Amino acid sequence: MRYTGLIGTLSNLLKITCRRKKCNNSIIPAVLLFLPLCSIIVTAGCINTEGTLELKGVVTDENTKAKIPGRKIIIQGFVNRNNKLTPVEAGQFSVDSTGNFSYSLNKIKDAYFYNFCVVGDSDYAYTVKKLGIAELVKHSGYLSISLRKLVNLTIKIQKTSSIPFRDTLYLSWVSDGIDYRNLYPFRVENFALTDNSFVSLPGIGLRWIGGNINSTVSARVFADKMTKIHWELVRNKTRSEFTDTITCKRSLSHTIYFTY
Repeated sequence: MRYTGLIGTLSNLLKITCRRKKCNNSIIPAVLLFLPLCSIIVTAGCINTEGTLELKGVVTDENTKAKIPGRKIIIQGFVNRNNKLTPVEAGQFSVDSTGNFSYSLNKIKDAYFYNFCVVGDSDYAYTVKKLGIAELVKHSGYLSISLRKLVNLTIKIQKTSSIPFRDTLYLSWVSDGIDYRNLYPFRVENFALTDNSFVSLPGIGLRWIGGNINSTVSARVFADKMTKIHWELVRNKTRSEFTDTITCKRSLSHTIYFTY
């Protein structure tokens, strides 16, 4: 979903209010392993290796620097195939209970770059650290991978006007420059009448059509980072846009209301 960064002039017929509320109650979706990009790698066929490299390192929280135990890491090496860099799985391992790791990497022949892909969950987002082979050899004795913490963000949408317009509403959000589709699986609860329709449109965002939209979106965004939320409302062929920004603090749940 694109982010325009523009705040449009609202129609005289439309009154939009946006209030923020912090609370200690959390809406936590089921924990899912979430690993886009790193899931599409070449594993079949013969892979030529040339020696091993002993790796040691630590996984930490980006802000607090606290060690994070139990993370799964998948290593990709990039090789040139048909004049195109292709990712090849070079191995995988888990971080120990203290947040440290050690691993013997079988170096892939002619691979000059490696990705260290850390599998994400509801606490920390999926992360990729890319290293050239020279940098990897230089720092092999102490690699440091930092992860970004995720926190709850709830977006509540409700039509309060009694005028029976049939509206089209679009919603998207970007946290620290990352599109909502690449953060963590969100959940949408629709409480409105059955004549409303809802769909998630690739490249556009979430879309509702109806005269009585009443929904709650439960998402996870980066802690202590700026999150930008963008709405577009189409009514009687008139499009109105509204953008809000919020920095969600860790250890808190945050709620944004969109009423019209």
